[in-house]
Amino acid sequence: MTDEVATRGMTRWLTPLLAMCLAALLGILIASGQWPELRSKVAFAPKGLAIIAPGDARRLEIRSDSGSSVVLLRKGGAWTIEGVDGAVPSELRSHLETALRLVTVSEPARELSATELTAASFAAFGLDPPATVAVIETADGSTTSVNVGTLNPASTSHYVRIAGRPAVYLMPRHVGEEWRVTLDMARRLRGPTGPDAASRGKSLLLPVSMAQVWALEIVFAGKLTRFERDAAGNWFRHLGQHNHAAGNVVHVADPEQARIIDAALRAFDAAAVETRVGPAGPSQLARYGLNLPSLILLAFARDAAAPLARLEFGASADSLDRYARLAPDGAVVTVAEFEMRRLTELLRAVGAGS
Repeated sequence: MTDEVATRGMTRWLTPLLAMCLAALLGILIASGQWPELRSKVAFAPKGLAIIAPGDARRLEIRSDSGSSVVLLRKGGAWTIEGVDGAVPSELRSHLETALRLVTVSEPARELSATELTAASFAAFGLDPPATVAVIETADGSTTSVNVGTLNPASTSHYVRIAGRPAVYLMPRHVGEEWRVTLDMARRLRGPTGPDAASRGKSLLLPVSMAQVWALEIVFAGKLTRFERDAAGNWFRHLGQHNHAAGNVVHVADPEQARIIDAALRAFDAAAVETRVGPAGPSQLARYGLNLPSLILLAFARDAAAPLARLEFGASADSLDRYARLAPDGAVVTVAEFEMRRLTELLRAVGAGS
């Protein structure tokens, strides 16, 4: 009986205590909208190649073997392109921060030590010179230079080297691809004359070049048409289900169809903004025919489920121009009518037109 009385007594004071703890936790959830963070108690432990916290990066210089280069600076929590006014748009910031995070958390699939390398190895791995270089500088002035080379024979990983380390690493392909996409987007924003990033220079419509696009989906007249690149990078129209198990299906583009698709997409790559109308809320989209777009284009990078860009075409602005925007939060612009017609003619040329 004594043990039973003691148990009942403990239950009496534990129950109110647990109730108070649950009430306090509920109050935190209601106030913050998220679970309490443990940043002060759990230290950041990088497992990738760059031994830094992504938030410590203050300056990035990205270069390619083609001669393109760009410098990005973090000021007050926002990223800017050196020499360009205004913070970078959300799509570039997302890829930039993803590239930083991947290089700090992604572990190598394999490490080639100095004993396995020769002077000729670096050229064979596309590291002499590197295809892409990302120099990451932190607030204390220290730098980490990430050199990205070619793909391995299986096309699953990039050869990567950190300057100053006597080793070469095999890193998942998407790690290197994020740096390529980031450089491409920043270069297009900066433009040849350094236009305002917020207005995309009143020039290029797409935020990324077709060179970085591996798959393209066009929704028009109630039909979805998907274009992809084969292993050699040639375009083809994909018929049927496109979510295949790895290695089960090998596509080879038809040369004539590949030529037609490539010509149309190369021309669309240079599509320019005619005028900028400005931001439009959900209630204003109907005015421009963008509540029910006439045509939707989604561009995907290699290995990516989320699109690099979603471009929507709305109603005609006049006989020569049409309203368009980068969804979901892009400003409404006008583009030449022939830019949308270029895409619908492509659909007809490959037998996908309505």
